[in-house]
Amino acid sequence: MQIADYQFLIPVNTRAMALAVDYPHGHVISVHRHTHAQLIYATDGVMTIATQDGRWVVPPTRGVWLQAGVEHQIRMSGEVRMRTVFIDCAHSPLLPRHSCVLDVSPLLRQLILAAIDIVPGFAEGGRDWHLLQLLLHELDSLPVLPLYLPVPTDPRLRSVCSQLMANPGEHATVDDWAGQLGITARSLHRLFQKQTGMRFGHWRQQARLLRALEQLARGGKVIDVALDNGYTSQSAFAAMFKKHFGTTPTAFYQPSSPVAKKNAAMHQ
Repeated sequence: MQIADYQFLIPVNTRAMALAVDYPHGHVISVHRHTHAQLIYATDGVMTIATQDGRWVVPPTRGVWLQAGVEHQIRMSGEVRMRTVFIDCAHSPLLPRHSCVLDVSPLLRQLILAAIDIVPGFAEGGRDWHLLQLLLHELDSLPVLPLYLPVPTDPRLRSVCSQLMANPGEHATVDDWAGQLGITARSLHRLFQKQTGMRFGHWRQQARLLRALEQLARGGKVIDVALDNGYTSQSAFAAMFKKHFGTTPTAFYQPSSPVAKKNAAMHQ
């Protein structure tokens, strides 16, 4: 059974409920929506979450906050251990107002894991009640991260984005893309900035890095991932990756990396 198939009963006195589901590499949860907001998090593996307006690539230690009613699809890269929290936001004004990627703190990870074992019916003011209240307070304070790739509404720009997401190593210039669309390069830049809030070059760089995360999660070699995403060398890719994620591609999923150490600590 998939997350999309569950019927949720969120206790009124806590407004939150957590679930755990594991998925194999390549598994896809088809497009669906929930009546409650959702924090989607995985202790292992990488998830790609796609909506009508864009997509998020989510490595371990990160989570996606989805507003209630947002249609989304989830694709798994690597073996994914999904841990998700459904929240009734009616009385939580401090929670994010927009879907976004959040930096899941070590405390919140532990709270999510503990909340999975909680079942409805507990007394208000008891241990389980306080645990869920703390989870909600911790969620209020999480920083938003730039792991989102917006998709423009203009059909011409969406076509360019679709081609670049399918083949991020494509080396066509802005002038090439503009010529293909029958507009000037200046118009392409202006439209792209207006509809995505990002410069065209920045968007393309983001698309490459997010796809690289998926490929690395599947065990891809760094040099192959670098070349496939349009980098001229492994060192150039590693430098950009470290600038964006704070660590090298080689270290990102290794047991000695900060990310992996945090994940390992949770399973001890």
